[in-house]
Amino acid sequence: MKNIDGTVVALLIAALVLALPVAAQPFPAKPVRFVVPYPPGGPLDEIARAVGQKLTPVWGQQVLVDNRSGAGGSIGADVVAKSAPDGYTMLLANSGPITVNVTLRKDLQYDPRTDLAPVTQIIGAPMVLVVHPSLPVRSVKELIALARSSPGKLNYASAGIGNLQHLGMQHLQALAHIKMNHVPYKGAAPAFIDLLSGQMDLMFANIVGVLPHVSAKRVRAIAISATRGAAVLPDIPGVGKTLPQFDLDGWMGVFVRAGTPPDVIAKLHHDLAAAVESPDFRERFAKRGADVIVGGPEGLAKIVRSEIALYAGIIKSSGIVAQ
Repeated sequence: MKNIDGTVVALLIAALVLALPVAAQPFPAKPVRFVVPYPPGGPLDEIARAVGQKLTPVWGQQVLVDNRSGAGGSIGADVVAKSAPDGYTMLLANSGPITVNVTLRKDLQYDPRTDLAPVTQIIGAPMVLVVHPSLPVRSVKELIALARSSPGKLNYASAGIGNLQHLGMQHLQALAHIKMNHVPYKGAAPAFIDLLSGQMDLMFANIVGVLPHVSAKRVRAIAISATRGAAVLPDIPGVGKTLPQFDLDGWMGVFVRAGTPPDVIAKLHHDLAAAVESPDFRERFAKRGADVIVGGPEGLAKIVRSEIALYAGIIKSSGIVAQ
């Protein structure tokens, strides 16, 4: 038998290697981008950075927070909806770009139901109905009575047309058959400043941001938007105690591009759950009213389905148009 030239052997081996399927590298094999569809400094931004700090040492890869704000969160969501379906671009979102804008914004460039895949909810953070201390009400029942006795006299603030604060108050008014004046602001911060000064009478506010002001008695909390209430304000009932059909629970959840492999979504769910359920993470945000809630892909999908229908009803019945 003739000896085979060494070069020929090397070429044959190389050809065989190339013919074999390339083994997939364990996820993640490179840095992961965490898109936040709002400016830096807000609750979602803070939570995304805290989650990233947890995941970086676990994955051995950087988790880079990318703030892409605008259009009520839609710009950031669109970035993820048009990313590669590989799990390397995640979205931390709330209701705005997922369940509200699909009805509110006619120019939406993505469909959250088909272009994004739910991974898991990670945070539950309801809104708090707060009033200026000068307003003589301490419950939803008293607020309704005052509004009925003085129709069109009460002014409520919100972070803008179609914002959850606006939709929540529209829903309350419809159920209670009352009418108050809406004053939209360009963001929650200026709206809340005018509430603190007494220029506004009341508003729904995110529990994470408003809690210190409630504790300092700069504003009075009269109700929680979610029926489940809030552990940090145990004496404050849900709006649903007075208006049983009212139950709006704020949430934050993680999404990736639709078509991402199921095993990658499963790993993301597992690792995100471990990060947010760690005692220090849970305690850090629980003190501020944000509860760790991990429901997996189907749990988040259920929230999306039910909220799209709910907010579509509120938007259409109120005639709300995005500006």
